[in-house]
Amino acid sequence: MKKILVVHGPNLNLLGEREPHIYGHTTLGEINDILEDLAEESGFSVEFYQSNHEGRIIDFLHEKRKEALGILINPAAYAHTSVALRDAIASIELPTIEVHLTDIHKREDFRRVSITKGVCVAQFIGEGVESYKKGMQALIKFIQEKEIKP
Repeated sequence: MKKILVVHGPNLNLLGEREPHIYGHTTLGEINDILEDLAEESGFSVEFYQSNHEGRIIDFLHEKRKEALGILINPAAYAHTSVALRDAIASIELPTIEVHLTDIHKREDFRRVSITKGVCVAQFIGEGVESYKKGMQALIKFIQEKEIKP
């Protein structure tokens, strides 16, 4: 089956309880369920991964690079700080879409620039769970249109 990797960065394991006035009440498990349903409707499987450790995320991407057709990633704070994650995404050459629950362009100054955006085919931000849904739909469409095969 065609596989998509969904990667969640630091602190996203606390969604639903972490600063709900900023990130909402939806849990990471609920987001994963929504994404899995969207992917399965189009004939894709999903492998989910969440880590608070930059190197573990990079190791996961390297390890899974030949098993997947694309990546949906919320790098969270690493979007603003991690050249290493940016380089990992670039080096594995899988179409990647970046998502954020909040509008990073309207947040603190240090959150307004995404280092990882430049190596992604698209970015969806500021719409809560809808950012994830739109990102998944766009990634599936991209893979299908480019006829990317396992």
